Parts: sequence; C-alpha cells; structure tokens
Amino acid sequence: MEQRGADAGIDTDVAHSARIWNYWLGGKDHYDVDSQVGEEIARAFPAIVRIARADRAFLARAVRHLADEAGVRQFLDIGTGLPTVDNTHEVAQRAAPDARIVYVDNDPLVLAHARALLSSTPEGATDYLDADLREPATILEGAARTLDLTRPVAVTLLGIVHFLLDDEEAREIVGRLMDAVPSGSHLVLSHATAVVDPAGISANIRLWNEHGEPRMRTRTPEEIARLFTGLDLLDPGVVSFPHWRPEPSPWGPPEPLDGYCGVARKP
Repeated sequence: MEQRGADAGIDTDVAHSARIWNYWLGGKDHYDVDSQVGEEIARAFPAIVRIARADRAFLARAVRHLADEAGVRQFLDIGTGLPTVDNTHEVAQRAAPDARIVYVDNDPLVLAHARALLSSTPEGATDYLDADLREPATILEGAARTLDLTRPVAVTLLGIVHFLLDDEEAREIVGRLMDAVPSGSHLVLSHATAVVDPAGISANIRLWNEHGEPRMRTRTPEEIARLFTGLDLLDPGVVSFPHWRPEPSPWGPPEPLDGYCGVARKP
C-alpha cells in the first residue's frame, strides 16, 4: 500500500496487530513491516492464516444469528480491525436494515479507513469511535451517541481480549462493558488458545511479541469461559472457531483450530 503512515500518525516501522491480521485475511491495508512479520509468523505457524479466516467466519455466523434470530438491533464492535468483507454492519444490516453499529479501535490506520469505508443502510446507522479497550467508560460514553444503551446491545470482542495480559483486568473490563447494557444483551468473544498445537502457537506468540504490538497471550478454554461469568452461554458453549454453529458440510465437522469463542446472553 502507499506509505502515508507518517502523515496519519502511524508508526510504519513497527508491525501492528490490525494490519498483520489484514494481511492474513488477504487485504491490502498494511505496510511492508506488517507483511514481513505476517509472513515470518505464517512460516513458523501455517495454521495462523486459517485461524484468522475462521475467526472472521465466526463473526459473520454470530452476528447473523443475533440479528436474524435473536432480534438484536445494536452492535458495539470493539477492536474492529481494518475493514475487509462482511464487516459487522454489513452482516447485521442484511438481516435487519435498521441495525445500528458502533465500531471501536485505537489504530490510526483503522480510523482513517473506517471513516471512508463503513457505510450504512438508510434505516440504520454506523459510527466509529477512536478509543482503547482499556477505557470502557470512554467507549460507553461515545457509543451512547449512536446506540440506546437502555435496549439490548451485542458487544463483540473478537481477537482483542488476548491483548489484556492480566486476568483480573480482562475480567473487570468485560464485566464493566456488560454491566452497562441491559438484559437481553449479548457478548460475542474470541480468544487465542494453545490447545490444538501448543508448540506452534507458542512459537507464534513469541514471534508476535518480539516484532509486533501490542503484546498478547493465550488463555485456556476454561479461562475464556470465565470471561462469560454471569451470562448464559448459547450452545455449543466455548469451542474452537470452526465448531461454533458451523455451516453444513458434506466433508464432516471442521478440524479444530487454536482459537476459541463463545456467544452469551445477559439474563
């Protein structure tokens, strides 16, 4: 991509998670440093590309279920990453044209592209908030300009909580977000694990933490499940990305990957 990072306040010398993820998803919104680190990680751990794409597919299935079957009309997508295909608003508004979506991220490149690319149906709305997950009060205050926080909201935290290295901090932030939304709201969360290929994912994490930012960690499925404390997990619970309500396939169930996810309803 054209190297305009300095003008946008973007450090093009350090790889960033959103841009590496964009590279793995086949997008074009990344810099040389991101593709170099992304290639190095993919060589050491080839499954990472499938994990990235399976995480994206989980998002689409979860949002489609919430908008089409659960009747959710408001989505707070925190850590949205760079716009690609089947973004949250596109999936939600196909099922419910009046859906309202607020995207949250703190990467200047994501901000620049979100303003240009995230459109909306006439009946619905989309907005973008430049904020950090560690600032839940700021996120909620900004989201309230577009969303009615007295009505159910789906809070999506895909591939972002694993950047909160402290367990207590992670649970506190997720809890504060869900405490601020009413009964009938949902939490959609995905997280890196080291279950299927512990050696491979550990090497991936080491490379990531050496060359990119922010630093990240894995959690066990049991630790991920504790992030849903106080909520009612939907079937099939906390499972590997491809196993959350997969599309029917003549080739049988998909193979598990080192990323777990879940969707839960606030009672």
